[in-house]
Amino acid sequence: MYHKTCNNQERDAQGPAPTAHRHRDHDLPNWLTLVASGSYHRDMRAVGLKILKNRLSEYVRLAASGETVLVTDRDRVVAELVPPQGGRALHAVDALLADAVRRGWMTPPLLPGAGVPARAPVTTLKVLLEELAQDRADR
Repeated sequence: MYHKTCNNQERDAQGPAPTAHRHRDHDLPNWLTLVASGSYHRDMRAVGLKILKNRLSEYVRLAASGETVLVTDRDRVVAELVPPQGGRALHAVDALLADAVRRGWMTPPLLPGAGVPARAPVTTLKVLLEELAQDRADR
């Protein structure tokens, strides 16, 4: 390692210090070639549109498992597939209801209850059976 302090003999045994490659657009050293041998974003992939179209389910599974997938078109990032945010609805129906509330089509309940509210019976069973028998007799 070149970062630790060492005596001259240890430095000679390590060999010459690495030098930065020159950048192709200007003559300044490109020090990133010494630091980054790969991406700092380990959970990120890039995929072109054509490959994404052919293997969409695979990349959606990667995004669902926590990876970020960069979608490129002619080597330019145009979109990202990212994992769902925390607190996001797990089912599409919940997301649709949340969207309806945002658009003002629905209002959420003031006091959320535990399940479906109890329903008062419309009539008694005895009255219902009498009306059913009368309807059958009229036919």
